[in-house]
Amino acid sequence: MESLLTNTLNGLSWGMLLFLISVGLTTIFGVLGVLNFAHGSLFMLGAYGTLTVMHLFPSFWAGVLIAPLATALLGMALEVTLLRRVYGRDVSYQLLLTFAVLLVLDDAVRIIWGPAYHVVDPPALLSGTVPLFAHSYPVYRLFLIAVGPVLGLALWAFFSWTRWGKIIRAAAQDREMAEGVGIRVPLLFTLVFGLGAWLAALGGALAAPHQSVGPAMGERIIIESFIVVVVGGLGSFPGAFAGALVLGLLEAFGTTFAGRVQMALPYLLLALVLLVRPRGLLGREV
Repeated sequence: MESLLTNTLNGLSWGMLLFLISVGLTTIFGVLGVLNFAHGSLFMLGAYGTLTVMHLFPSFWAGVLIAPLATALLGMALEVTLLRRVYGRDVSYQLLLTFAVLLVLDDAVRIIWGPAYHVVDPPALLSGTVPLFAHSYPVYRLFLIAVGPVLGLALWAFFSWTRWGKIIRAAAQDREMAEGVGIRVPLLFTLVFGLGAWLAALGGALAAPHQSVGPAMGERIIIESFIVVVVGGLGSFPGAFAGALVLGLLEAFGTTFAGRVQMALPYLLLALVLLVRPRGLLGREV
């Protein structure tokens, strides 16, 4: 029972981090129709940005506030200067361009911060452990489990009930019609890409106390994020949440019970979903 509960909590905490990154990825795809390979690098920048802010101001929360905002501004600049030029072209242009951005950002991180790995301590309020049957469990991981659903509900409410959310959905469904009624679609796309970058960087900032901060952290997360959005359904908001939960729990229990096979489990899950339900678990039929 203790092992079951610990693995479940580990899976939920990792799944909620995956959700934060994946929901930004699926939002960008759902609205802009862009598969952003550089999303993992934006996640990494959020973690490094938090580390840098903490050196300037001894506050983890200052890093969580400032680093995602700075990354969002960078993302908006990338959308305006680069991505806007490939809208409407074959998806291969988008993939090659965003992959090139990934390489540039990864090398920039190595140049600025070096190849070493760094450890970020959780804030004092969330440090330590709480009793869990005969063992103890980190408070910070419980915090991550709570953050995911709260942020997910906030985003769902924004897109479902606010005026801006409805405008974004309208532009995603019919760009020409949205432009015809006076919506500034290019500006809207820039803001949406900035929102996706902010979500990725927020995930990186919150992941900093959960794992070591290093130049390779974006590579793993982008692969798993793509698995999440494909399993859940490309462009599906609930699908990103479901896919993140499934993958997080699969990895947690696989680490305990599957040994080395655990490394292949996400890819086996991806292959199974593509064979049985190519649209994803909650993807809509085109």
